[in-house]
Amino acid sequence: MLRTTKVLMLVTDLGFVAYFTIVGLGLIPPEWAFAGYADPVMADWNWSFLWIDLLAGATGLTSLRLLMSGRGERLMLVSLVLTMASGLMAISFWTLRGDFSLAWWIPNLYLMLFPVPAIIGLTGLCQGRSPHSGRTPSLS
Repeated sequence: MLRTTKVLMLVTDLGFVAYFTIVGLGLIPPEWAFAGYADPVMADWNWSFLWIDLLAGATGLTSLRLLMSGRGERLMLVSLVLTMASGLMAISFWTLRGDFSLAWWIPNLYLMLFPVPAIIGLTGLCQGRSPHSGRTPSLS
């Protein structure tokens, strides 16, 4: 599971940077944009994700580097939780608006769901250990 999680994290974390670069340069074609994309309030909502997404990406990429030397699992957990929160926030918003565009739901469901198995593994929830034991379970 850890190998798959690492690959998904790398793709996702680089994707966060790529997405905001593309948005910042105005390269999203209107037909691919979410509903209300040109509305300044919606643009602000989209940009409000910049900091959580970049923090998820930075902690994720750093944790992947640290994992090469046997450290980084706690930072990996932070990154995965931030990624999951980002996806959950977007899905919650689209649900409240009643907007069900698969083009935006699929990537955000991915952000919300791919971290779940690794979060469970890193916290030891499936092994019956308390996440407060002071020990970070290993996924290896």
